[in-house]
Amino acid sequence: MEYEFVHDAITGAAKAKFSYGHEVIGPWLEVEIGDNTEKMTDLLTAIANIDSGKNNEIMITGREYSVTFSHDDVIVQNNSSINGEAQEMPAELAEDFDDYEQSCSSSCGIDDFRQLLLSWAKFTNALQ
Repeated sequence: MEYEFVHDAITGAAKAKFSYGHEVIGPWLEVEIGDNTEKMTDLLTAIANIDSGKNNEIMITGREYSVTFSHDDVIVQNNSSINGEAQEMPAELAEDFDDYEQSCSSSCGIDDFRQLLLSWAKFTNALQ
């Protein structure tokens, strides 16, 4: 998983750009986490609870995206894909948008995700 953090040239807002297959993580970071210290702490605590065996799975639901932690991986997905609200792609467009479903969900290893969060926190000054 490759990513880059940048500041919007006009607004100065933190932006996250991710490699193919992990694109949904960028808007999740921007919309759900931003520079919110409390949310960042909650996520890192969830990872610690999974690592310690206190929990087998933890799901944190946000306004637009949710993240699910397990021993093996972390899944970030758009809430509409969880709730079955995603609109089905018309057949005539399906060929051009084979990757539509992948843009709604992404997964990675829990250690990689922890490093991502720490990098984002440093970039946004969410943990000081």
